Amino acid sequence: SACRLCIMRKLPSVLARTLTSGTTGSPVLLDMFEVRNKLRDIVGASANWSDHVQAMQERKALHTLLAKCQEDLPPRRMKDSYLEVILPLGSQPEIREKYLNVHNSVRFGRILEDLDSLGVLICYTHTKQEMQPKSPLSIVTALVDKINLCKKIIYPDCDIKFTGNVSWVGKTSMEVTMHMLQLHDGDYSPVLDATFVMVARDPENKRPAFVNPLIPESPEEEEIFKQGELNKLRRIEFSTASLLKMAPTAEERNIVHDIFLHTLDTKTVSFRSRKLPPNSVWMEDAKLKGLQICHPQERNIFNRIFGGFLMRKAFELGWATACSYGGSRPFIVSVDDIMFQKPVEIGSLLLLSAQVSYTEKNYIQIRVHSEVYDANTREHHTTNIFHFTFISENEVPRVVPNTYGESMLYLDGKRHFDAVMKEI
Repeated sequence: SACRLCIMRKLPSVLARTLTSGTTGSPVLLDMFEVRNKLRDIVGASANWSDHVQAMQERKALHTLLAKCQEDLPPRRMKDSYLEVILPLGSQPEIREKYLNVHNSVRFGRILEDLDSLGVLICYTHTKQEMQPKSPLSIVTALVDKINLCKKIIYPDCDIKFTGNVSWVGKTSMEVTMHMLQLHDGDYSPVLDATFVMVARDPENKRPAFVNPLIPESPEEEEIFKQGELNKLRRIEFSTASLLKMAPTAEERNIVHDIFLHTLDTKTVSFRSRKLPPNSVWMEDAKLKGLQICHPQERNIFNRIFGGFLMRKAFELGWATACSYGGSRPFIVSVDDIMFQKPVEIGSLLLLSAQVSYTEKNYIQIRVHSEVYDANTREHHTTNIFHFTFISENEVPRVVPNTYGESMLYLDGKRHFDAVMKEI
């Protein structure tokens, strides 16, 4: 099924050619270590936790460098933000261990961290002003729109290349399109495509800030820019139709009622007694929970917890849930619609709960909810919702909702699953 999952789009490769053709010779490839160092330099963040408060104080002075309106900023082209980054797993075995999982392939959670860092650097490249060594912008991940994989296995001993650029720009937000390729027999072949949405804020990360407009230069780029607009509209539509705001459709109501009829106990035929159909699992019994204490080591350049770390932790809990539910090793097919609703402060208690929300044949749809607990106020706040689609080696039991709330989770899971299947 790996072939079926493959999304071989022509645009990325065409774009990569046009974006690099303007540069002299081949571009100098950064590695992931340099990406993170560069980010620290751009923001003026300190490598020491103890000096951080001072560094953040100094950032306040950059307020004066912010544009009063978007028109004040020079437009940019897609190739201005194009970056290629190497992850030398083949040529530098010493970094391999960090990326290795027990199945002798690459930990996907680590790839999520790398994509997050790269997406931010691409946006800083788009907004860079020649005369300013430090950027007045705080650029943070607002949303992981989608990540689709076309390879089941990522090899731990072959070099990986990431490419990416800004593909759409609003007033204060930017969409970044990234691709990951892996070296096989002297050729780089596609592994995944990712779309992230980043937002720019002022130096203190309090209010939105304007970013440079983007000018498409060719029919291909026009097409990519138009796709960014469509992505935005699709997200608005998806959120407007959310089951937290609107009743399910007639078709969805029938699905829920059908599940209800299939779980009635034929002996008593009462509304209250429910019976689990064969080869099924109650939704209540298909969840796992986790807790993270957010240490300074996991901080980002703005002294909050790094979004990539949150994604890695959520993914790993989601994977474990899919693994225990399906009884065999699951493979990630797609990540979609990760909203970063609230930053996570250092020292927070981060509570993660993963739930199987929908199943179909070999597929398992997982929803991971993350919230922070404030021990002083005893309040819980949702920070993220993550959606992961896994494929299992064997057919998996059907997950069955019991309550109305679970039925809504089930329908939400089905909507995400259907959207992913349409893409791939």
